[in-house]
Amino acid sequence: MIKHNHTECTSAMIPVRDALDVISGKWKLQIIISISSGNKRFREIERSIPKITSKVLAKELKDLEEHQLIKRTVYDESPVLVEYTPTSYSDSLQDVIAALRKWGMNHRKKIIGK
Repeated sequence: MIKHNHTECTSAMIPVRDALDVISGKWKLQIIISISSGNKRFREIERSIPKITSKVLAKELKDLEEHQLIKRTVYDESPVLVEYTPTSYSDSLQDVIAALRKWGMNHRKKIIGK
C-alpha cells in the first residue's frame, strides 16, 4: 500500500466529507429515491419510506431543498397542494446511488448470505 502525505490525505477527505454532509444520514438518499420514483406529495413520500416520521421527513425535505436536490412547488388550490420533484442537479447522484445499491446488495450477501 502506498503511503500518502498529509496534504494528499486531506485533499481526498475534504470532498468526501462535503458530500457526506449533504447526503448523510438514514433518510436523505431514501427520500431522493422515493421522489425520483414518482412520489411527489408529502404523504406519498412518507408512506414509501418505512419508519420515517413526519417531523423527520419535513426536516430532511427542507435540507434537500436547501442543497438544490429537490424542488418544492406550492399550488394555490383549496386545499393547498405541495409537490416535491427532483432537480436536474439530483441526477448527479444517480451513479452514487447505483454504486451504493450494488455495494449494499453484495454486503448483504457476504454478511447474511441473502
